[in-house]
Amino acid sequence: MNDQSPGFEARLRQIGAERYHDKHPFHQLLHSGGCTLDQVRAWVVNRYYYQSRIPMKDAAFMSRVEDPNLRRIWRSRIEDHDGRAEGEGGIARWLKLAEGVGLDPDYVSSAQGVLPATRFAVDAYVRFVREQPLLPAVASSLTELFAPQIHEQRIAGLLANYDFANDQTISYFKQRLNEAPKDVAFGLQWVLDNAVTQSDQDAAAAALTFKTEVLWAQLDALYSAYVAPGRIPPGGWQPHEGLL
Repeated sequence: MNDQSPGFEARLRQIGAERYHDKHPFHQLLHSGGCTLDQVRAWVVNRYYYQSRIPMKDAAFMSRVEDPNLRRIWRSRIEDHDGRAEGEGGIARWLKLAEGVGLDPDYVSSAQGVLPATRFAVDAYVRFVREQPLLPAVASSLTELFAPQIHEQRIAGLLANYDFANDQTISYFKQRLNEAPKDVAFGLQWVLDNAVTQSDQDAAAAALTFKTEVLWAQLDALYSAYVAPGRIPPGGWQPHEGLL
């Protein structure tokens, strides 16, 4: 480990403290019970696109990794989202949430109705991980450092404020409380061990900043389309589309 790692880790954590999307007005609205059911549905439709691309970006990352040990460890991230069999994994659990809010899971998994800005942001993230050097690619995943807190807030907020919330519909978030810590512990240590120069550390910090912007941009798009000013762009999900 490099000698600057304590200060470097603090730098990474400060990025989350300032930029993580738990501070976005849409999440504050969602967790406080202020969203209408259609606004929740819009979030579910758009967030699915992000969830569905996570194993794709991880597979793209692994295709460039020459170290078998790193591939073995990283492989669990794909299994966490895809499962080991049909009907398992985080994506399947997200579709249970979709069903719980009255959406047809087939409609949601088709990615119809995804906002253009959501699509652009998520695709940019996949492309970043596929094309950037391994260090920034791994560093971009470190938003997971800040995820447990938002999952805890979301679980409590959904259960307290929405009739659709139950153990089945919020199972995605509960499971991530178990999965994310092991991923981020490895990812953080790998970044600390491999960011040996100031240039390395700057690149890792920039990658993490980029990822917070990917997450923030998705919520900006949701807020603009479904809260204020409420201008849904062409191709965006319209309320009453894709319902069960």
